[in-house]
Amino acid sequence: MRKLFIYTCLASLFAATGCEDYLEQAVDQRTKLDTGEKISELLATAYPQADYVTFTEAMSDLALDKGPGNVEVDEVNRNPYFYQEVESRDQGSPDYYWNASYAAIAAANHALEAIRNSPDPNAFSAQKGEALVARAYAHFMLVSLFANIYDPATAASDPGIPYVTEPEDVVLKQYERRTVAYVYEQIEKDLTEGLPLINNNAYRVPKYHFNTSAAHAFAARFYLFKQDYQKVIQHANQVFPGGDIGPNLRPWVGVYSTLTANEGLAIYTQATENSNLLLVEAPSLWARNYGRYRYGLATPIVNYLFRSENVTGATWVYPLYTQGDENWLVLKFREHFVREDVNAEIGIPYTIFPLFTAEEVLFNRAEAHLQLGNKEAARDDLNLFASTRIENYSPSAHRISNDKLRAFYGTRDEEAALMAALLDFKAAEFVQEGMRWFDILRHKIRVEHPTIDGQLIVSEPGDPHRVLQLPQETELAGLEPNPR
Repeated sequence: MRKLFIYTCLASLFAATGCEDYLEQAVDQRTKLDTGEKISELLATAYPQADYVTFTEAMSDLALDKGPGNVEVDEVNRNPYFYQEVESRDQGSPDYYWNASYAAIAAANHALEAIRNSPDPNAFSAQKGEALVARAYAHFMLVSLFANIYDPATAASDPGIPYVTEPEDVVLKQYERRTVAYVYEQIEKDLTEGLPLINNNAYRVPKYHFNTSAAHAFAARFYLFKQDYQKVIQHANQVFPGGDIGPNLRPWVGVYSTLTANEGLAIYTQATENSNLLLVEAPSLWARNYGRYRYGLATPIVNYLFRSENVTGATWVYPLYTQGDENWLVLKFREHFVREDVNAEIGIPYTIFPLFTAEEVLFNRAEAHLQLGNKEAARDDLNLFASTRIENYSPSAHRISNDKLRAFYGTRDEEAALMAALLDFKAAEFVQEGMRWFDILRHKIRVEHPTIDGQLIVSEPGDPHRVLQLPQETELAGLEPNPR
């Protein structure tokens, strides 16, 4: 049975509850925010402690209807598959992610306020950098999910989401959405100001904070969405010393592919993995159910992505597991359950999610190269990726060539074929991580969701149902709902 977190109004900016008593208290009632350590403790909560994977994976073309057999049926998985609003506010729902994101923003804003009011703000420069970048990230995710994806032709008129830069000090404060362009301007302002201030030495476990590598990875993603491709390459090349991404990719060949199931589950989200740049621990049932959700990875997708030869002429080495005939999964996530106390029978399930990885950095750099017309650099990055995912990789046998591209994708347009290969590689790498949805939005990919009973749900580019609906209570804060 799910057990939901209960947030105070300071942690959930749009909750319509009576919080006057809370508003008279310091955000951290245990202590005043007067040392770097105390501010850092607050900033540990400046990351959305929620998963977007449950609904973005179900909306993507990596999900199919597996039928009513040995599967898990849940609104947070079913409704996104049909592009219907999710009324549930439980873990894995859009509303839960919205509230968790603004709770993270609230934490960042309280940290920034404490720094501004301190006798020596310069003493907290590392904390200020983390707070600014974390605030930028949470707003970036919100605008990517709850507004139209950034398009330079329409961003100045598309409604965005509230960009909140001050702690909330009244009940039912009024907000405005402004535009997607405005939100992007504010994200970039926070990101460019905060990134140079980040100091990895300020963290006990850097992988759970915006360390310098993770911040540059976020910048590379942001500028990819913004279509500023030269900056994508600049930031991608600063994630690792010398821009050398290859040694930091997950070693699927020779390591991951040889592990037992338990070993595989134990290693994927470890902070010691070089590939993991930023991790978040979130209350979520995803680890428990991601192989068993009815609308998810099914045999036709498995056959295309993993069992058939890809454009290299080989198949990927990812080991596949099943929980029943159609319940496919790649071992990535495991649940840890936190009981309310040692004698309790109820508690909260948690999943650890990688928010940024070396693989994404490589793909973002490859796409930027391709968009700038540097096809060979893009091809080199894709071949580098393939060398870590193909058993007995041979440059002569498996390197991507124009002939392979033309034959596999049925086009003489080398650039289009390279982009198709890149997106296929990403789909395989990030299956069951929810990342495919953002590529569908950015590249305007058509999605078809057939059902066992013969329906066909189609989502075309421009479909308003691709934009998640704002939580109902936001109307009390003056926000117009999305047209759906």
